[in-house]
Amino acid sequence: MKIICIGRNYIAHAKELKNPVPEKPVFFLKPDTALLPKKNPFFYPDFSKDIHYEAELVLKICKNGRNIEKQFAHKYYDEISIGIDFTARDLQADCKQKGLPWEIAKAFDQSAPVGNFLSITEFQNHNNIKFSLKINDEIRQKGNSGDMIFSFDEIIAYVSKFITLRQGDYIFTGTPKGVGPIKIGDHFKAFIEEKKLLAFNVR
Repeated sequence: MKIICIGRNYIAHAKELKNPVPEKPVFFLKPDTALLPKKNPFFYPDFSKDIHYEAELVLKICKNGRNIEKQFAHKYYDEISIGIDFTARDLQADCKQKGLPWEIAKAFDQSAPVGNFLSITEFQNHNNIKFSLKINDEIRQKGNSGDMIFSFDEIIAYVSKFITLRQGDYIFTGTPKGVGPIKIGDHFKAFIEEKKLLAFNVR
């Protein structure tokens, strides 16, 4: 399986990082080794001094497809969860400055914790799914799928033009404003609506 991540999919987040608002979805990949095993802590890597959190809704692809039309895209995902896209912001900034790819800052081991999945049928309106992140019991991020620049179906239609989607793939759909640094000892809890789907510690 692979992890496809959408960048800059919330206007306020693009602005907080001083990035232009995209006209088309921006995406990058993480390998399956980026998943954080269930019940494991996230160990702060020694190659960075500035790891940031980004909470995102995560779709699970339920069947293979390529060149998927937007009107049929909803048939290709059946579960949703919340995940954290950990980013080594110092490494990313260095790569951007040199005009280099920045997978080193995004795709490192255990950089993609993902919570338990819910059936997408639990939500009547896919454009009104609320989610939130608490760190040490303090709300750090709140988001709503209705605020995304590109909807779930638009993301799937666009990405599948370039990359075949396979059953079991994950799509991180972008983060709202409020990203920031983490520290050892932090406790993460992530929610869709009122349901806690993900919890772990930073060590």
